[in-house]
Amino acid sequence: MEVGIVSYGAYVPRYRITPQEIGRVWGSDGEAMSKSLLINSKSVPAPDEDVITISTEAARNMMRRVPEVDPKDIGALYVGSESHPYAVKPSGTIVAEAIGCSPNMTVADYEFACKAGTAAIQTCMGLVGSCMVKYGVAIGADTSQGAPGDPLEYSASAGGASFLIGSKDIIAVINHTSSFTTDTPDFWRREGQDYPSHGGRFTGEPAYFKHVTSAAKLVLKRTNSAPADYQYAVFHQPNGKFPQRVAKMLGFTDKQIEVGLLTPQIGNTYSGAVPLGLSAILDVAQPGERVFVVAYGSGAGADGFDITITDNITRFNRSAAPLVSHYIEDKKVIDYATYAKFRGKIRVKEEVA
Repeated sequence: MEVGIVSYGAYVPRYRITPQEIGRVWGSDGEAMSKSLLINSKSVPAPDEDVITISTEAARNMMRRVPEVDPKDIGALYVGSESHPYAVKPSGTIVAEAIGCSPNMTVADYEFACKAGTAAIQTCMGLVGSCMVKYGVAIGADTSQGAPGDPLEYSASAGGASFLIGSKDIIAVINHTSSFTTDTPDFWRREGQDYPSHGGRFTGEPAYFKHVTSAAKLVLKRTNSAPADYQYAVFHQPNGKFPQRVAKMLGFTDKQIEVGLLTPQIGNTYSGAVPLGLSAILDVAQPGERVFVVAYGSGAGADGFDITITDNITRFNRSAAPLVSHYIEDKKVIDYATYAKFRGKIRVKEEVA
């Protein structure tokens, strides 16, 4: 049975802050940081936006593109994120009700740093492929955190995308998926901590690059394919330079990763990074084109996918919901004070009577 993407939807908050503005407040060279990370601005969620609202909007956009699909036929829904609003209370149940799903379904929240969304896709593939459910929804979304003045603050942003996984009217067949996982402590946040800790440069060489290249080579080997066989590629993008570097390491070109490389415009959306990049590719892809995908999650692991666009994409109503480019272009730049207020970085200390 072929299993793949039946529909998709994306959402990115419209507010933006630049590295230069962050650097101005903390006395650092924001321009140099912008060039170092290859990030021109990052998205910022409004005070009334969180992983649940972002996931819901992305899922609604997904369903707008397939009005013929009854949401009550969705048998599974998973929200992958590392910034779920509740420590004890699932995000997925709210999203499922918001898009009209039947209660006769399985729902769960996933966590695996920035690859929780692709782990959700793999789960949905298994459930659909085994005929346990007709459709599954996999969402990757985040409102990522960065401590004030920390290098993460220049990149940690917000956004997400949702995918309807099924076996009929597929617009993109998932030919193969492989994963590579080890216990590599490059990034972590304990329960109750507001901001994560990271291993600095350690997050690059032994963490990101090892896992992404290992998963990528596994997919290429098992599908007997080469980088030149793909028209598009999207890699996890904690900044603008890592995906460019890993693409060259593997033999992919700048042209292949250009469409899915969104971090320079909106920052690192964590669990939403690869799903959003893939969504941007689906916005423009044509029948027969192949897409190479590798997501990475700290802790650490990488999920790789080999995807082929089908003829159904020509009949698929992409214009029924906003394209990723719409969210990239619809922006409002804010200052650090507004950003700090939106992100809860300013707190009032309660007086003890």
